[in-house]
Amino acid sequence: MSKEFFVAIELGSSKMTGIAGKKNLDGSIQVLACVKEDSSSFIRKGVVYNIDKTAQCLTNIVNRLEKQLKTTITKVYVGVGGQSIRSVRNVVARDLTGDGIVTQAMVIELMDSNRNIVYPDQHILDAAAQEYKVDSQLQLDPVGIQCNHLEGNFLNILQRKTFYNNLNKCFETAGISLAEIYLAPLALADSVLTEAEKRSGCALVDIGATTTTVSVYYRNLLRHLAVIPLGGNSITKDITSLQMEDADAEKMKLKYASAYTENNEIDNSLKYSIDAERQVEARKFIEIVEGRMEEIIANVWYQIPDEYCDKLLGGIILTGGGANMRNIEKAFQNYTHVDKVRVAKFVTHTVTSTISDINDHNAMMNTVLGLLAKADINCAGDEYDPNGPDIFASQRAMQSEAGDLRRPRNAFETPAGVIRSAEEVRRAEEEARMKREEEERIAREAAEEKARQEAEERRRNSPLRKFGRWLSKAATEIVKEEE
Repeated sequence: MSKEFFVAIELGSSKMTGIAGKKNLDGSIQVLACVKEDSSSFIRKGVVYNIDKTAQCLTNIVNRLEKQLKTTITKVYVGVGGQSIRSVRNVVARDLTGDGIVTQAMVIELMDSNRNIVYPDQHILDAAAQEYKVDSQLQLDPVGIQCNHLEGNFLNILQRKTFYNNLNKCFETAGISLAEIYLAPLALADSVLTEAEKRSGCALVDIGATTTTVSVYYRNLLRHLAVIPLGGNSITKDITSLQMEDADAEKMKLKYASAYTENNEIDNSLKYSIDAERQVEARKFIEIVEGRMEEIIANVWYQIPDEYCDKLLGGIILTGGGANMRNIEKAFQNYTHVDKVRVAKFVTHTVTSTISDINDHNAMMNTVLGLLAKADINCAGDEYDPNGPDIFASQRAMQSEAGDLRRPRNAFETPAGVIRSAEEVRRAEEEARMKREEEERIAREAAEEKARQEAEERRRNSPLRKFGRWLSKAATEIVKEEE
């Protein structure tokens, strides 16, 4: 294996995107290959609904990348996002005996206790640690501090178990090994937000085809995450009410749509052309687009917790394909009254490529580039032979790599934004079960030993034994007197 590159796949609602690239010594990223497949028939609102079709699409993505790279792919990075993802706050507390000192083991215990919380029909994808409350003081790192009471504040990111299981199942079906699963909104945030924006407070709004994801940051921590089931396609469908097909509505949106238009700038006599024979009134078109856009913005603003609405000093950062609409910054400013609004057209990393999809800087590749930036495990395998006799060779190469699995990581060891795969969760649960059974065995043996000792002590101190010892002692003394 002479080559080294990383592979990331984004499962979008309209397109599945696969990208391969390598990292240079100066920290820049060079994109080597990029392929896309239509996914609208089996991925809805960012989640897998048809496992077999998704698995086939994943296989096509990998095969096309291998042909371009002329190298087999052993594993891939993937991002998780979409419908049903939401954040829930949770507090785990414990009292310390006396004036105890907080240890790392105590912090890990809090994290693991939080991870073990059961939410009906929900799976904890990630647990973002907030501040720790040490007695009455808030601390980011409580280790080494003396206190009587310790509380861990966590932001748990949840997803429906069905969607989580479907994602893992489609990769198993395709025979593709996962290098790592990342929470896509966090990978995106790390690639388009500045440290100043995260620190001073900001809202990242990723407007996709069928969903809009809202991530709120304050003091460098994720404070809230929500996914709204509205996106660019919602506007397209509304435009079809003007008696046109979806394809024509999409073209009209891209050509004419504006998120905000001053009323005095609308020409009531102006008409927009659908094709050579048909036209629609400009005012009706504008009202439809702005109406739906206002609904999306209202839902975004509603998702920002009240306690952070006045703390967005870093402003609102828009990204995703839907952020390309004209005057979208003005529309957000008018509704939210937040003056600082910008569109993140590209990631903050230095990226070089000859591929037009990458160089267009249209905010549509930001998430998959963010995933690629997170990669640190080589995904390259052996040289690819397109004329090889076994068309499933690459799949078996990936499956063989699956034997080289990570040791199950506890909550403290798992990096922020990383989601444990179903296999890793299973092995962690198995390890926890074995540890629990061992602890129960030791406790049971200790209890049995204690019971045996207590029984022996009772036998020694029973009235009959005492009388026997007294009788023996008396007999001994009588014998001595007779002598």
